[in-house]
Amino acid sequence: MSWTEVRRDERIVEWERSDGHATLRLRHGPNAWHVRFDRLHQSPEGRGYESRRFDDEAAARETLDEWKAAYDVDES
Repeated sequence: MSWTEVRRDERIVEWERSDGHATLRLRHGPNAWHVRFDRLHQSPEGRGYESRRFDDEAAARETLDEWKAAYDVDES
């Protein structure tokens, strides 16, 4: 599957997985960066949620890329 950017503004960038069952979000707060994964209850994999806080953007984006690969699912 793939991830498609569905939101971008001055604080938040969000991607949706192509099956529509999961999102990833990168948010810049006043003092930190946050990365969040959220998977719906309806997903064949079941509900999932993970969130982490980072002091710098590079570490947040590295985790985001890792989660995009880890939370991707095979369409076959």
